[in-house]
Amino acid sequence: MSEALKPSTQPTKSGLKHLKPSEVLFNDGDMAESLYIIQKGQIRLYKPKGKGFIEIGVLRAGEVIGEMAFFDEDGSGKKRSASAAAMVSTDIIEISFVAFGKTMAALNPWFKTIINTLAARLRKANSRIKELESNSTALYGNKAGEYEFMKPAEILKVLGTLFLVFKTHGEKHDLGVSVHKRTIDLYASDIYNIAEAKFDAVALTLADLGWLQIIEDAEKLPNLYIMKNLDLLRSLFIFYNTEKQLPEEKKMKISQNCVTFLEKILQYAPKFPPKDIPNLKPQDEYDSSPRFTQVFNVASILEEFKTKNMPITADHLDDARSARLVGERAVQGEELLVEIDMPKLQKLYPTIKFMNSVNKQNREKAGF
Repeated sequence: MSEALKPSTQPTKSGLKHLKPSEVLFNDGDMAESLYIIQKGQIRLYKPKGKGFIEIGVLRAGEVIGEMAFFDEDGSGKKRSASAAAMVSTDIIEISFVAFGKTMAALNPWFKTIINTLAARLRKANSRIKELESNSTALYGNKAGEYEFMKPAEILKVLGTLFLVFKTHGEKHDLGVSVHKRTIDLYASDIYNIAEAKFDAVALTLADLGWLQIIEDAEKLPNLYIMKNLDLLRSLFIFYNTEKQLPEEKKMKISQNCVTFLEKILQYAPKFPPKDIPNLKPQDEYDSSPRFTQVFNVASILEEFKTKNMPITADHLDDARSARLVGERAVQGEELLVEIDMPKLQKLYPTIKFMNSVNKQNREKAGF
């Protein structure tokens, strides 16, 4: 487990705490000594199951987490019944059970009776829900024992839902097209039964990439979703729908080093005119592969990687070559010329960034 994923080992005391994205607040089975009030951000609740996890839900600003352990009958063995981790940068107020106990002791006996009764009923309801959980709730990948937090079919469902809601209920906004979260929840949760943690993870990925903006509504809560480009949602949906139907060996796989290289190509392209590569095999009438539109010298890009001590070489373009984004390479003096299908690269690059961001999250969450 990486350092970012380890729960805090600071002494238990009340006060304000900050969690980084993916940072674990506590793990299932940990001894419980505090409850928490979320001031800003989102907390994902999940429970280990086999080599995967059951997604329980997402808590947001104004909600309390970890309070049930205080009401456990066995005061000497209060343990967490689930794991909790931040989905985004999150601020929480920690209240120790010692401090909370003093507040409870000062309450009118009738209030204490009501609170304890409600807590007991909630505990029984939670136990009953756990008994009824299906084994299918745990989500795994194609390989036995491989856990995937976001499976392609789930991503496809979220993207399709977002596109439908924005197209049907979207309103014009200075920043794009806006939809309130309660409308999104109606479709995502009530109609399509999409796990809240999965939906939020996809939405936050879109936000991190700068394509979706989540701002405060009239009640000063982050519930207004603004999509800048609905065509992007459509493109992502079509890509995942196509990939879902392909055999594993034919699916697009682009390494992060390759993504970095492609990003630099897109940045450098306007500065350098395309060149000709002599003696390359010409496309003939029997060659049905697409014709590459431009040829660029990428030597300056490789020099930048070298200067920054980034271990990226021309060989890292092989993934892009398999995807028919780049073609042949040729050396001319100090130049390294590469064929590039620039229109295709410009069209697919956002999809590639999204795909790799999802893959990164899957790897991180599989390590929880």
